[in-house]
Amino acid sequence: MDQLEGRVAVITGGSSGIGRGIALACLEAGMRVYVTGRTPGHLRETVQDFATRGFDVHSLQVDVTDLPAMLEAARRVEEETGGIDLLVNNAGIGLTGPVSAATPADWDWLIDVNIKGVGHGLQAFLPLLRREKPGRTGAHIVNTSSMAGLMPIVAGLYSMTKAAVIALSEALHIELAPEGIGVSAYCPGPTHSNIAAAVANRPEGYGASGYDQPDPRHLEAAAHQPYMSAEEAGQRVLAGVRRGDLFILTHPEFRAGVVERHRTIEDAFPDEPADAERAAAIPFLTSSPVYGQDHRLPPPVHPGQAVDVTS
Repeated sequence: MDQLEGRVAVITGGSSGIGRGIALACLEAGMRVYVTGRTPGHLRETVQDFATRGFDVHSLQVDVTDLPAMLEAARRVEEETGGIDLLVNNAGIGLTGPVSAATPADWDWLIDVNIKGVGHGLQAFLPLLRREKPGRTGAHIVNTSSMAGLMPIVAGLYSMTKAAVIALSEALHIELAPEGIGVSAYCPGPTHSNIAAAVANRPEGYGASGYDQPDPRHLEAAAHQPYMSAEEAGQRVLAGVRRGDLFILTHPEFRAGVVERHRTIEDAFPDEPADAERAAAIPFLTSSPVYGQDHRLPPPVHPGQAVDVTS
């Protein structure tokens, strides 16, 4: 899906942070963009910010945990566009700390947003991706995971939800390929976003948390860390969409750790020959066609430098 001008994108959690960066990249590519968000103020700020840059973005106030509301948002988009070409399931929240500190409400909130929210995005918008669009072929889904889905950190609940998004994306990559719909799992490392601050907007219905509220001093300090900008992240995500990558990995700092993890997995297999008869009975489990297809991402982008999306 390398021709993006004039096509339609829907980005959940697109009113701040990484989602806003992806929205900007899509707008700069000439796409018609819809962003969803739960907080009216963030949506207004996003619309106003993009207007000052000369872009018209469409906003949808909706909570990804609310399936009926998501279906209604999809109905509105369908009425206005007839179908979409790119779905970015980006809405997410993060809680850090040991699993043992989590309350049942913490489990529910993370699963509802980070896993079921992706599912609701698919239920609502996949039919629109499947719509025939005269003169246009192909469509794409990006599911935002995290490097925490590939590398262990002291945030077990969060890591669990992000690992689930990776597994879902891999399965969808196989399932939807015959329809010309690509699927990517986007696994960002440290990026300037509002994911930590989102904890302060926890809906009252989820009850008490076992985790402390983020310290404003830590949030302020994080804002000055040399993390990737949301704008650069958005450009890199769109580069992966153009190439049809299964994994969109943007932070080379994690390469050694991922290699070490996979080497540990390889070393855990029994040091003995495979049972040929058993392997023949389950070929669909012993290998997958989704691997070995990705292209390596271009080197880091510096201020004022565009991402090369042609390689």
